[in-house]
Amino acid sequence: MKEKEFDFNELVESMRQAVAISKGEMKPSRVFVYPEIDVKAVREKTHKTQEDFAHMIGVNVGTIRNWEQGRRKPDGAAVSLLKIVSANPEYVESILQA
Repeated sequence: MKEKEFDFNELVESMRQAVAISKGEMKPSRVFVYPEIDVKAVREKTHKTQEDFAHMIGVNVGTIRNWEQGRRKPDGAAVSLLKIVSANPEYVESILQA
């Protein structure tokens, strides 16, 4: 029973810290910063429209538009995929279409 109480107390403390971080009262222990990537330039390397590029990488065309217009930024796996597409668009297209 003590172990479950301990886990619950950790969870409550974690939630308190999350609130403090969101209020700016505490700094997060780690921050993930993704490198800037020019999505439009990557797409243009593929010679595809926004619609075709979105279909190729499996995202909504609105996502591509938001990335290209700077309203949103790709993160995580999307950044990795865009880097790979940028490095070798033809190869990635052949793999994704297979």
